[in-house]
Amino acid sequence: MSRYTPFSSRPSTREISKDRLAYYDNPAILRTRSVTPMSGGGGEMSKILPYVTDKTISRHLGFTGRSMDLGHARSYYNPARNAVYSRYTTQDWGHSNSMNYSLSEKERSFAERLRADAWRAVKETDARTRNRQNDITKKLGERVYDIAFWKSELNNEVNAMATEIENLKEYRRTLEKALGDTANPLHIAEECLMHREKRQGIDLVHDDVEKSLIKEVDIIKRCQARMKKVLDKAHVQLKMDRAAQHTLEIDAKDKHHAQGLDDRMQQLRNKSAGIGYHPGIESIDNTITIPDSWARFTQENIARSQRERAASERLRGEIDSCLRACANEMWNHFNSVNNSFNTRIRETTDTRNKLQSHLQRTMQEIFDMENNINLLRKAIQDKEMPMKVAQTRLDERTRRINVELCNDPVMKSLQREVNEIRDSVRILKERLKASELSLARLMKTKATLEHDISVKDNSLKTDSQYCMGMRKGFPMDPKVGPVFQMPIC
Repeated sequence: MSRYTPFSSRPSTREISKDRLAYYDNPAILRTRSVTPMSGGGGEMSKILPYVTDKTISRHLGFTGRSMDLGHARSYYNPARNAVYSRYTTQDWGHSNSMNYSLSEKERSFAERLRADAWRAVKETDARTRNRQNDITKKLGERVYDIAFWKSELNNEVNAMATEIENLKEYRRTLEKALGDTANPLHIAEECLMHREKRQGIDLVHDDVEKSLIKEVDIIKRCQARMKKVLDKAHVQLKMDRAAQHTLEIDAKDKHHAQGLDDRMQQLRNKSAGIGYHPGIESIDNTITIPDSWARFTQENIARSQRERAASERLRGEIDSCLRACANEMWNHFNSVNNSFNTRIRETTDTRNKLQSHLQRTMQEIFDMENNINLLRKAIQDKEMPMKVAQTRLDERTRRINVELCNDPVMKSLQREVNEIRDSVRILKERLKASELSLARLMKTKATLEHDISVKDNSLKTDSQYCMGMRKGFPMDPKVGPVFQMPIC
């Protein structure tokens, strides 16, 4: 019967490996003798195997593997080993190696697929996260645009309401202080004062025109006692306008806060400062509106403000119609103001013409001075070549040898020439510096004159075009007296 068992009934590769490691872990010399066919008589086996006195390997093996003990140079082999330890066939050995190869290939393939899946998962999750973040950033931008649009509408309405409130206050003040005043003369007088406040520099003088305009406003305001019937309506309307304006301002303030917050969130990036974890924040919903109700709230506020502004404008029209009877008292002073305007326009025109004449002469002097500066710079530049020639001559003459190094008249003349050229350049540079300073002063004078001329032009435009343009078109009907027409708002 064969000593080898079938491969299917043998232990697995892992168990074989453990057995082999256990075999090599235990020295053969310490094993007990096995029962073998040759061990029937212990005497024959002891005669075949030599007695080992020194059980260390270094005692028996030298550098080349030969025995270092001359008495034990003969190698031996235990023939009982074939019976003690079972062997495998070459087919088993090859099959084990093939299994190891296939296992290695399988594990490497699995690892490669796992790495590919991991890399694909990294790319997909990164792309999904980046796309989601970009989409949210875009939505934040759209939200910021919507908020900015409604905030702009609110601000425009707030400004319109503020202007309307000021106008209504002015009309109410006219009703309180100016009997028979009309909105158009008062508006024109105040517009003239407002336009004249746009004068610049020295032209902001308290002249006769300004005094006449102020007096005209005072005359209009003395007629306000006749407008008591509409005074109460104006007072109530102002309260309504302020309430609507306050609502708009609160809404605009909230929009500004939300716009700033969403704008910061739109600019927030992965590397931005101040980001952090907020566990559970995604489950918190403290919203109280939806986009439709959010937009409708602002639309209702704007619509309310527009209704109040329309009512206020109608009230001002009513005031204007009541003030028509007061035009007769205002007409005389109106003509006086026009005469003051004409006188002031003539004075300003004469002054501007004189300034322009001085400006022309100054510009001519600037042109001449620039030519002078160019001439001086050319003269300085022309001194460069003579200086190079003189210094080159001096430098070359220093290369004379021995007794030829003589301080002759040529040497002295060259030195004097260099000094003279240097002095000439210094003088020219001083003249150039003085000319440049003079040119700078001339340019400053030119700028001053131009600024003053622009101030005068602005004053002339204000008085002749804006103010007199409005006042010359002031209508009246001489048959029934100076009745000032004003359209109903």
